[in-house]
Amino acid sequence: MKRNLISPATFMMVFALLLSGIFNSVIAQSSTRQKEAEAGKLIEEYNNNSTPGGAVMVIRNGKVVYSKAFGMANLTHNVPFQITTPTNIGSTTKQFTAFAIALLEERGQLSINDDIRKYIPELPDLGDTVRLKHLLSHTSGYREYLNSLLMSGRQAGDQIRKEEIILLVQNQPSLQNKPGESYNYNNTGYALLAMVIERVTGEKYPEWMKKNIFTPLGMTHTVVRENPGQIIPGNAQGYTQNENEPFVEAMDISSSMGAGGIYTTLEDLEKWIMNFSKPVVGNAKLMEKLQTPFILNSGDTMNYAYGLMVGKLNGLKMAEHGGADIAHRSMLMMFPEVQGAVITQSNNGNFSGQIARKLARIYFADVMKIDKEEKKTSAEPAEFVYDAEKFDELAGRYELEVAPGFILEFRREGDKLFTQATGQGAVEIFGSSDSTFYMKVVQASVTFHRNAEGKTEHLTLHQNGNHRGNRIHEPAWKPSEEDIKMYTGSYFSNELEAFYSVALDDEKNLVLKNRRIDDLPLKAESKDQFTASFPIPELKFIRNEKGEVTGFEASSGRSTGILFQKQ
Repeated sequence: MKRNLISPATFMMVFALLLSGIFNSVIAQSSTRQKEAEAGKLIEEYNNNSTPGGAVMVIRNGKVVYSKAFGMANLTHNVPFQITTPTNIGSTTKQFTAFAIALLEERGQLSINDDIRKYIPELPDLGDTVRLKHLLSHTSGYREYLNSLLMSGRQAGDQIRKEEIILLVQNQPSLQNKPGESYNYNNTGYALLAMVIERVTGEKYPEWMKKNIFTPLGMTHTVVRENPGQIIPGNAQGYTQNENEPFVEAMDISSSMGAGGIYTTLEDLEKWIMNFSKPVVGNAKLMEKLQTPFILNSGDTMNYAYGLMVGKLNGLKMAEHGGADIAHRSMLMMFPEVQGAVITQSNNGNFSGQIARKLARIYFADVMKIDKEEKKTSAEPAEFVYDAEKFDELAGRYELEVAPGFILEFRREGDKLFTQATGQGAVEIFGSSDSTFYMKVVQASVTFHRNAEGKTEHLTLHQNGNHRGNRIHEPAWKPSEEDIKMYTGSYFSNELEAFYSVALDDEKNLVLKNRRIDDLPLKAESKDQFTASFPIPELKFIRNEKGEVTGFEASSGRSTGILFQKQ
């Protein structure tokens, strides 16, 4: 009987293939371990039993390649954060509200071109028609209700009735911009869209969302929190922390339905993400529509679609949206070209907003284009220890060339460094080298440039591109004693139904006072133009024909030009 022998050449070929397979498997395992180690470093500071934590997930080719829970979901009861912990996703909710509107349009129950007053007729006619598409795209011209309420002296955790949102719009004397003319990120629009859903369907927003979106997708651990007192079994409690103080529990924002308010898990969000490539609710055309940016009246294409920011991250197509309630932090990023996604969730108000992008660069680096400058500015900054006193030579005011009049002020307060932009509150920055600094709350960094003499005359802001800013050498305007005398007094806003007073503190400096908040020091920028801090970072005094001060206009980013009349 003959035996079939393998020739030496065939044996060697088979052996080489086996060896190659083993080698490639070892390389793949090594690469996976390396990526997991890099990802672990990003969340290391939150991964202990005395810190509010979170959970992260990375998806590629439609499969989960990394998921990790860390830290604590509840410090009082010593409950660790788990992958299955329901967490407040804040404004990441907006894509679900936008999807609901798109579904209702597909079913013929409304049109995004409809006048909002068709569904909420008690809203005022402010001269231009505000359509549903303007609410979806943040171009309505309505003021931001949260900013406005905080400007009135209200606190972030105060109870807010949804009827108050309508009242605020009713009190608004005019639109901040023509509908469709300019982008102004705004929770008011999405809160109104939730009301539209209720009035069109005859059902409460939480119930309709559950019946029409969550349940069909199998998102069994996802709910809309209708009010901060609603019990959500196993949910993550939110925490905030001031410097050198213990963590404290924080309430959710009240009446945030539509703009926020959804509690969900990583596994449920994975099902939502899969619906974009393999629709169970809706269809491929509808899911593509959700990622199609709106167009302004000028014809310019926005980078905002249906509750999603669209663009690219290092050359890779991306649709994403973050969320921030009082203490919870969320980010959902989708990369359709690789059937990928990154999700980060946290109940820690200090959770870094940069972690999601860093995770994306770890797991999608092979299909991204990362230039040398970005590698330099996005390098892990925690390893660098910066001497804060050196910042004094960089501190000052810089005006952006791309936006004349928009000023970034940099200052040092002890060992802490801050930047404050025109009309915005101060933000802490952190050194990543002697000339580069980054912000934790937003994806932005700054590079200061020294000339041949070692002096800093300009900087580059790295945020949605690179923007040059030039140092302003002229000293800020100083009010005279007569000006100060005219500024002081009581002021009332009919729109906000709120009082403020302008007075002198013990050191004879102007401050803005309200009984519900700490005094806000006023800093003169130019004649009658002052900056303060949140909730009123910008203030402009108004004079009559005689030069007498009759009031001031207060602005806070998304709510601008609110009139306070001198009493």
